[in-house]
Amino acid sequence: MDAPKRKNNQITGNIGLFYASFQLSKLGWNVLPTSRNAAGIDIVIYNQSATKTYTIQMKTVSKSVPIPLGNNLEKLVGNFLIICSNAELDVPEVYVYTIDQAKELCKTSNNKDGSTSYWIETKDYRKEANRDNWTLIGNGND
Repeated sequence: MDAPKRKNNQITGNIGLFYASFQLSKLGWNVLPTSRNAAGIDIVIYNQSATKTYTIQMKTVSKSVPIPLGNNLEKLVGNFLIICSNAELDVPEVYVYTIDQAKELCKTSNNKDGSTSYWIETKDYRKEANRDNWTLIGNGND
C-alpha cells in the first residue's frame, strides 16, 4: 500500500480553520471564517446576544514544528492566536493564546539579507496550560 500523500498547505490550513470553528461553535459562538489567504484575521466570532465580538488568527502546521510569523509582528493581529499542530491527526493538537501572550513567546533573528524573521518555537507554544484552552476565549452563550 502506498504511503498517504502529504496534504498541501491550503488543505492543512483548512483543517485548522474548520477544526477551530467547530470547537468554537460547540461553545456557543457564531463563527465567521474570513476569506482564505487574506492577511490578518482568519475567524470572527460573536456571542449569542451579539454583545461580544472577537477576532482570531490561525496558524496551522502538519507536524509539531515552529510556527512562522513572518517579518513583522504588526501582522500578528486580533484578540487570539490559535495554533493547530499535527493537523493531519484525527484530533489535532490545539493551543489557544491571547495575541499578547503569543507575542511574548516570539523569537527573532536577523537574516543575511537584512530582514527580520519571527517565529514561536515548538517547546514554547506546546504548553499544557494552553492546550485546548478554549476557556480563554469563553462561552458564546453569555
